Amino acid sequence: MTTTSSAPRFGYTLMTEQAGPKDLVRYAVDAERVGFDFEVSSDHYFPWLSSQGHAPYAWSVLGAVAHATERVDLMTYVTCPTIRYHPAIIAQKAATLQILADGRFTLGLGSGESLNEHVVGAGWPAIGDRQAMLVEAMEIIRALHSGDLVDFRGEYFQVDSARIWDLPDRGVPLGVAVSGERGIDEFRPLADHLIAVEPDAGLVEKWNGHESAGTAAAHSRAIGQIPICWDTDRDAAIARAHDQFRWFGGGWEVNADLPTTAGFAAATKFVTPEDVADSIPCGPDLDVVVDAVRPYWEAGFTDIALVQIGGESQDTFLADAAGPLLEKLRAAAE
Repeated sequence: MTTTSSAPRFGYTLMTEQAGPKDLVRYAVDAERVGFDFEVSSDHYFPWLSSQGHAPYAWSVLGAVAHATERVDLMTYVTCPTIRYHPAIIAQKAATLQILADGRFTLGLGSGESLNEHVVGAGWPAIGDRQAMLVEAMEIIRALHSGDLVDFRGEYFQVDSARIWDLPDRGVPLGVAVSGERGIDEFRPLADHLIAVEPDAGLVEKWNGHESAGTAAAHSRAIGQIPICWDTDRDAAIARAHDQFRWFGGGWEVNADLPTTAGFAAATKFVTPEDVADSIPCGPDLDVVVDAVRPYWEAGFTDIALVQIGGESQDTFLADAAGPLLEKLRAAAE
């Protein structure tokens, strides 16, 4: 078992797919007040399912959250800097947000999903191309965050005489979503932190032990995320999780290639509420949630973000359950 040198941090997820922008900012303030260590935001053009019902612009939301909060770290989880956005624009946005957040922001990057990237009409490349594009994008972002005038000619991107004029003093840390060991070889030389979708100790160990990590490995974080559906009524929690989060069980390999909410609905039409309840902790029992989160810190994850399913449930969750849940998680992880 991999262990960390310090206690894990627990985060709150600002799900842009299940709440509007003003509500998300309010939830962010309440999550900081109740004691979460950090907050991550999804960055989608579409929700996965129509029943989720929202998709505001994550960067506007994060700018507002940066000013409305004081302590919590902030992060994109994750943004794709290759199709819907050009990496030069991501570099500018991230630098500005880091200034607004007074150094609390981490730029989390990934190779994207067709659901969000297809909207600009640039097609949806094969996975090998998407990963190669992400490598080039990270190189561009790193170069621009140096403050230098940048010219870049790559296989996928071109940058002509670009410079970021407003840069934060300490830069912008980069996290990257990795699903396997091949991704570590490609992305570890360019990223500070690992983002992973499963509690895989081997992935964390290889990330920290990679030849490019050097002394930075001691400061690298492994960041994960897990959905939960707290409710005083377990049946209501299961029904809500099934309605809004049954897509979760499809896995990254399937979900990355589905282009529309209709596609996700069709792909999940045979998923039952029982299937969802088997994979997502649902109901009032906080100890069940702790047991579901435990594999992440046991695998060496330093940061674990919770997704409370259902926009309509956030106020009650934050007021009644989040505080006691954080106490239980921190006590169990000691």
